[in-house]
Amino acid sequence: MAARRLVVAAILVLCGCQAPSPPTAERVIIAGETFDLELAVDEKSRVRGMMAREAFPDQGGMLFVFPDATERSFWMANCLINIDLLFLDARGTITAVHRMVIEPPRADGESLFAYEGRLLRYWSNGPAQFAVELEPGSLDRLGVGVNDRIDLDLRR
Repeated sequence: MAARRLVVAAILVLCGCQAPSPPTAERVIIAGETFDLELAVDEKSRVRGMMAREAFPDQGGMLFVFPDATERSFWMANCLINIDLLFLDARGTITAVHRMVIEPPRADGESLFAYEGRLLRYWSNGPAQFAVELEPGSLDRLGVGVNDRIDLDLRR
């Protein structure tokens, strides 16, 4: 039996077969507009977020996916652009919207503790499992707010 598994594994490797790569983006419709949102599904990508980026791609943004729904907060550490933020609960219902603004960068001699301590926190106002970051002005253009629903492929 072990030899058979080894042969099957060897054939898969030789044929170039491999597990499909996880998706890197998700197409999401918000208030009738289609967005291709970059996925932030692991700790590293969620921490990095939109840091150090100078622009959003056209009809782009970022979808943060967390393993559970809990009270969350975002901040603008090392961000170079303003960001519109939506927090969503486990069903895709918006719990909070924020227009996050650029913070002054970390000053020479300023400790990381002091820098992070002075950054404004943007809260989910309840349990959130998802967050969406969009280019500034999107919230006003889309007209979405708390209790609106965004259809996400929640099974995936």
